[in-house]
Amino acid sequence: MAESGITLTSKKINRESDELKLVQAARQDSKAFGELYLLYVEKVFKYLYSRTGNVLAAEDATAQTFLEALESFDRLRQDERFASWLFTIARNKAMDHFRQRKTAFIDDVNEISLEYDPLSEVIQSEQAAALSKLIQALPEKDRELLRLRFLADMSYPEIAHFLHRNKEAVKKSIYRLLARLHTQLEVSNE
Repeated sequence: MAESGITLTSKKINRESDELKLVQAARQDSKAFGELYLLYVEKVFKYLYSRTGNVLAAEDATAQTFLEALESFDRLRQDERFASWLFTIARNKAMDHFRQRKTAFIDDVNEISLEYDPLSEVIQSEQAAALSKLIQALPEKDRELLRLRFLADMSYPEIAHFLHRNKEAVKKSIYRLLARLHTQLEVSNE
């Protein structure tokens, strides 16, 4: 068990140091920004898709996010985390989308299974629908925590920095939120 904790910690350190190296490289040569794009494009797209509920809108907002990030990259402060800065831009692009469309909703981001098992597909579909319904009933601030943690794959420190909150408070909020969803899901399955 201790080994997995070490592995998770070293992955986090590697991710942070790799990101820092990529940011420093991009500061020297704008072509290196492509590596940051590759690192975050899927996460940004998932985040934006969960916000907009529309593939085309999410693709457009993702492109706009990276274009703005590239154009304003020189304004990224040395002490600022790239992920927090990037997802601030993404959130603003999602808000721009809603201002233009005047509609707001959240949709599921489902993983596509390569193996077909009808029984487990039905069970997973029912569980996903129940979980989706519970998530949709959450306040926007709670849905945002889930998006940042699981779709954007941000670490607790990154989320804390992004939301201007304490890391431990963010961690507790997410754990409590997940426990509450788990309990509600179990009750709905009885």
